[in-house]
Amino acid sequence: MDERVARLLGRAWHSERPWRVLTTLTELEDRLGGHPGEQRAADVLADELETLGVANVSQESFAIPEWTRGETSLLAHVHSRDRERTFEARALPYCPESTVEAPLVDVGYGTPEELDAKDVADAVVVASSATPPRADRFFHRMEKIGYAAERGATGFILANHCPGQLPPTGSLRVGDTLPAVGVSYETGEWLREYAAEGAAVRINVTASVEPGTSQNVCGRFGPETDDAVLLLAHYDAHDVAEGALDNGCGVAVLIGAVEILAEMDLDREVRIALVGCEELGLQGSETLAASVDAAEIHAVVNLDGVGRDRTLKALTHGSDAVRTLATAVAESVDHPLAVDELPHPYSDHWPFLRQGVPALQLHSRPADDDGGHWERGWTHTRADTRDKADVRTVREHAMLTTLIIRRLTGTEISRVDTDDLREELSDAEPSMRAAGVWPDDWDAV
Repeated sequence: MDERVARLLGRAWHSERPWRVLTTLTELEDRLGGHPGEQRAADVLADELETLGVANVSQESFAIPEWTRGETSLLAHVHSRDRERTFEARALPYCPESTVEAPLVDVGYGTPEELDAKDVADAVVVASSATPPRADRFFHRMEKIGYAAERGATGFILANHCPGQLPPTGSLRVGDTLPAVGVSYETGEWLREYAAEGAAVRINVTASVEPGTSQNVCGRFGPETDDAVLLLAHYDAHDVAEGALDNGCGVAVLIGAVEILAEMDLDREVRIALVGCEELGLQGSETLAASVDAAEIHAVVNLDGVGRDRTLKALTHGSDAVRTLATAVAESVDHPLAVDELPHPYSDHWPFLRQGVPALQLHSRPADDDGGHWERGWTHTRADTRDKADVRTVREHAMLTTLIIRRLTGTEISRVDTDDLREELSDAEPSMRAAGVWPDDWDAV
């Protein structure tokens, strides 16, 4: 490492900017896509990029269905005990306004096998938010809800697998008709017991969907080149909490990295995209990917989950070159790095990856994790607050991101063969179809 780079990294260690940005984001109320807090966050971040000398900073608006929650209620009828009980529940974004009353069925983790073992037609199912313990991949809530809808369920209850009286959230697909709500681990335990006794539940949700607007905050720095490294992070958050971990930390890491990179000599242009509406179905990154020529993107680095936990985690999405680069950078500074090579479609790299753009998602995991850390913990609940973040982790991950981007601008990376990607995801095709994320153009292959 040359002396100038070392000096810039040293300055980054003392920078207060990333933590200040994280603090500002978490002080804003309601950064859900299309809501006023998301627009205020975009304004803050545009100002930050301009202060850092990023060129061509702009806010690029796009239309969205803007969902606003009203009231949610959950009532359990326990006939065997001649008892009714109300429980706290939260509608999942894009849940339609609805009232559903039906038998309650416990379907475990919500896998196809568990759903097929029960009669779920015209029933409300309750499923854990956890991934089955022996699974070799993450089970997303969208595939569980999709499987339940395919089998005729009339409602879905997502029970948090982590104790703490924390109902989880997470969006549905726009236009879904299956009402879905989140409940706490503790409520889930009661509901599973009641389901075994033949209970029924009534779910009532008030909500609205109106035409709305979100925006991506974009800019660039470095030399003008034929292709560019795209560095992105989503700045929206669910309306139930501050969104510190998901994804305030990722935004803070991006700002910290840009603060250093903007003063470095780079071999390629770096484009910045702080995208909206990730939590509502990747709408910001889908809009961005549709507006650029994929051939002009050398690689995409997605900061979603980075800065939360002590150990940096690199999701390399099947690219040997990306894995080799990230590993080499971590080894050069003797920093631990966890690597996950399996591609997945559940974050903002996906609209670019499926067009053949090499993708790296920087995430993180606790230092004592055994490598199967797929679970959300605090995120997507009201406990996703700034006190869970750590300034040292944010700074270190910003420095590591800087080194990765710097090397990536000077390294040739092969494009992803989309036929190979499709083949690699073939085992996940049923789950991706259930979740509504299998690419339409792959059906013709």
